[in-house]
Amino acid sequence: MNFLESVLQVENLRKLYGKFEALKGVSFEVKKGEVFALIGPNGAGKTTTLRIIATLLTPSDGKITFVGKDLRKESDFVRENISYLPEEAGAYKNMRGIDYLRFMATFYAKDQRELDEFLERAKQICRLGDRLKDKVGTYSKGMTRKLLLARALMTKPALAILDEPTSGLDVINALEIREIIREYVKEGTSVLLSSHNMLEIEFLSDRVALINQGKILETGTSEELKERYNAKNLEEVFRRVVQ
Repeated sequence: MNFLESVLQVENLRKLYGKFEALKGVSFEVKKGEVFALIGPNGAGKTTTLRIIATLLTPSDGKITFVGKDLRKESDFVRENISYLPEEAGAYKNMRGIDYLRFMATFYAKDQRELDEFLERAKQICRLGDRLKDKVGTYSKGMTRKLLLARALMTKPALAILDEPTSGLDVINALEIREIIREYVKEGTSVLLSSHNMLEIEFLSDRVALINQGKILETGTSEELKERYNAKNLEEVFRRVVQ
């Protein structure tokens, strides 16, 4: 794959909670049309990193550049062009699926034409058909996750941040979510992905960064990392790097 340019550059990112240093100089970049995966054990700093990039947390130090703009100085621009789907995200259970998507689209659409465009795209992404007329509270976990993914991708953000996008889903729903993500990347959206599922990482990602104790320990394609550590799969790489 030919990557044209960098969408996101993270340089020496640090985050302190009192005396505890959650991030200790994290640096990486995400290129246009790339799925970049950030993997590591619980407490490694993945979610903190994602939340800082999504402007939900303020970094203690370091620089983040998003399509050439400084995240701290241009936070409104960043919020308009980055979409964040956290692992614990939910939708309003008393709303119909289509009404939820319409409500979320109003925050981004400049006019009615664009709102209709977002809604049509969301319908195609979530593949829920007539079930969009039903209340979200009647949805399975897989259906809810598809709805949320549609919400995250319907505006065609320059960067979609997806934290554990298939967490808790069965095999069929997880496969469908992965297919949707890969399909959408072809249209130009870059993805910053975090997941504990190493098979998912191998299937989805173009490059992988392994993070532990607030530091990036390795970066490369799945094949490069497996070769580097003489490993059969990413799970073996993960264990050897972290231990």
